[in-house]
Amino acid sequence: MKALILIMTFFTGIMISATETKIMIRAQARDAKFIGSSLGGAHVIVRNKLNREILAEGNTSGSTGNTDLIMKTPKVRGKSIADTQTGGFVASLDISEPTFVTIEVISPLNSRQAQAVVSTELWLIPGKHILGEGIILEIPGYIIDILKPRTHQYIALNTIKDKPFQFQANIVMMCGCVIEKGGVWNSDEIEVKGILKKDGIFFRNVDLSLVSTNLFEGNTSINASGNYELILYAYHEKTGNTGVDKVNYVVFE
Repeated sequence: MKALILIMTFFTGIMISATETKIMIRAQARDAKFIGSSLGGAHVIVRNKLNREILAEGNTSGSTGNTDLIMKTPKVRGKSIADTQTGGFVASLDISEPTFVTIEVISPLNSRQAQAVVSTELWLIPGKHILGEGIILEIPGYIIDILKPRTHQYIALNTIKDKPFQFQANIVMMCGCVIEKGGVWNSDEIEVKGILKKDGIFFRNVDLSLVSTNLFEGNTSINASGNYELILYAYHEKTGNTGVDKVNYVVFE
């Protein structure tokens, strides 16, 4: 009898023991490449769907991937668009039974104004790894940084009156990929515009155009003092990609 109990206890212990289960998770910018080390990575959180317990957490690292393979080669079933150098995060979980998980990706990690949260859900089976290309989550948008004017910059009216007042912004894809005229990410296809407000009221629109890789500029005339706000956006009709940055500045007499 004791022997039977020992045997049952032994096999029960095997059945409930946790098993290491690995899953490759990648973040890919919409209409672009993967988010890796060059942009600071994307933050990945894997949770137990039932109780919200965090099972694994970390950042993607690696390269943005092969441009020709990702952007220029037709997608064929079974052929991966990622290689061993492509950015990703391998989550290692210890689970004892099939577990329904939520995978959440926060990206870009170091550009808060452009940050998006994307998630998916799936079953994980103990010991059944999901590697190779893994699970890919798409991150929409653009990273926009307004360079001119500076945040809450005070500008004397007599220094800009009757002169072109310049706006300048740096815009890249969510993977950090460059935007340039005639390039893979063609600036001619992207609408970049500023919505300018004065004292909380719409003042005028400002068109911006590419002057060098990733750098867009535009100008307008400002002949009155006040509190100004610039809402600058990028829009790509073909993909639906959008991005926004805002800045406030003061023009004084």
